[in-house]
Amino acid sequence: MHKMNSWFKNLKFRNKVLFICLLSSLLPVIALGSFCYIQIQHLLITRESEVLDESLNQAISSLDYKVNTYFNVINQIVWNEDVKRGITSDYENSYEMYLFYRDILDPLSMNTHFLYNEINTITIYSDNKMHSHASILRPLTDIEQKSWFESILRTSTPKLVVSDADRKFEVISQIFDRNHSITNIAYIDINYEHVFDPMSSLFENNYGLIILDENNNPVYSFQNFLEKNRSYALSTDEFLEKLNDGSLKQDYVYKKASLSSYNWTAYLYRPMDAIYASTYQITVTVFVVIFSCILILFLSIYFLSRVIVRPLEKLAKNMEQIEKGDLSVTVTNSATDEIGNLIRQFGNMVHKLKDMINEVYKSKIAQQEYEMKALQAQINPHFFYNSLSLINSKAIIADQEDISQMAQLLSTFYRTTLNKGKNTISVRDELQNTTSYIQIQRMMHSDSFDVHYEIEEEILCYSMLNLLLQPLVENAINHGIDHKESPGKGVLTISGKQTDDNLIFTVSDNGCGIDPETLKTILTTKTKGYGVQNVHHRVQLYYDSEYGLAYESTLMEGTTVTLIIPKS
Repeated sequence: MHKMNSWFKNLKFRNKVLFICLLSSLLPVIALGSFCYIQIQHLLITRESEVLDESLNQAISSLDYKVNTYFNVINQIVWNEDVKRGITSDYENSYEMYLFYRDILDPLSMNTHFLYNEINTITIYSDNKMHSHASILRPLTDIEQKSWFESILRTSTPKLVVSDADRKFEVISQIFDRNHSITNIAYIDINYEHVFDPMSSLFENNYGLIILDENNNPVYSFQNFLEKNRSYALSTDEFLEKLNDGSLKQDYVYKKASLSSYNWTAYLYRPMDAIYASTYQITVTVFVVIFSCILILFLSIYFLSRVIVRPLEKLAKNMEQIEKGDLSVTVTNSATDEIGNLIRQFGNMVHKLKDMINEVYKSKIAQQEYEMKALQAQINPHFFYNSLSLINSKAIIADQEDISQMAQLLSTFYRTTLNKGKNTISVRDELQNTTSYIQIQRMMHSDSFDVHYEIEEEILCYSMLNLLLQPLVENAINHGIDHKESPGKGVLTISGKQTDDNLIFTVSDNGCGIDPETLKTILTTKTKGYGVQNVHHRVQLYYDSEYGLAYESTLMEGTTVTLIIPKS
């Protein structure tokens, strides 16, 4: 301890500050990083549990819907009076039996297969004295050895016979007829893989699913684990054993759900280690952040220690510079300790030098301001307007009406565009700016398109952000009308109206339209060209996210963009 104290005592003052601050800062950073890591894992498990629950319930709902559908199919057969009458009748000849096959059984089978292609076979087993008819009508003796035969005879409701081992999914029901003693059973064999196909795509990998019937016999099981996680796969017996002894929750996150239409229970499980493995990137990120924080702390504390000692070093350097006649450096300190007093006394000595330096700085700043004003004067827009006015006068003298009109339109366009540096403009001036632009474009296009205005007079007195309509018009001309392939002249329509709270402008063209994929992203950063997202973002930033642009377009017919802003 004495050596430790001696070592610390002999350290330079700067190193003492560095050591103490670094030690006091590292402990909170490490504690906070560890807490964040633990919380992230906890949140990950909680989120995984929610995902499992949601995925399982969706899958069970889908299975429940299918089971109800198959029950409805077999009930339609069981309660079909024509079928009952046909399989309980005493036939005098084979022709009558043939009519029953042709008019009742065959259409029933074909229609059912057409509606539900996952049904492999539909068969009615009967002990009536009838000829077998393909697979749809068979003698009852064909199924008397089946394990489910006796139970079917004792119930009046449809029954599912499903086997995971045999990959069988069967729906069976007895056809009741109190007027006859004949036994008839309807049987439907359904494609097992089709029924449970959604269960095999709940997650990409590392999960297991087990569905058990009322006797805990497996109805369906599925496992999908990566090779490195193969040891987490559980058979039905292993799963039930872990479930019963409570060890399942130690190694797995699992959820349970029941099938409402039948007494089945489904379990969906994922190993915790596989879930934790997905936090590898998060773990690396946490450690990188902790290391970065430690590095930043070290650098910050190092520079802090330098700052504490720097006044003395700076004072010594200033004295040396002043002795050499270099008056460009000064030092101040507001502290009341010995170092602060020393620096203040030195500061009084160089006060006049500081004033001189300030005067020099002020003169330089003033010179820069004069240079800036001179530069602004050079780009004064009045020079541009006067030049356009001169061009206009010369054009009138030379009887060049097109040049005169172009000069006037350009003058109006740039006057309203510059707007004296203001961000907002009246609706009247914004429309004047847009109209000038359209007239310039029509002259450039040799009047190849027409323009219609539908503006309510009452909205002209309102104000709005400047340069909102012109980009929409430019987009309609350059990307719509210029690429028009349908017959007829291009037409551009500008409308403006008001509601109780908003101003609504529309720009429509009958050009080539926009393809659906481009239309989806035209107002986002994913768009290529169609630079209208700038207008959309300006409106939302200035007003609110509920305002902006909306596009409607049909290929080869045209495009309409609607701008909605609040009244202001």
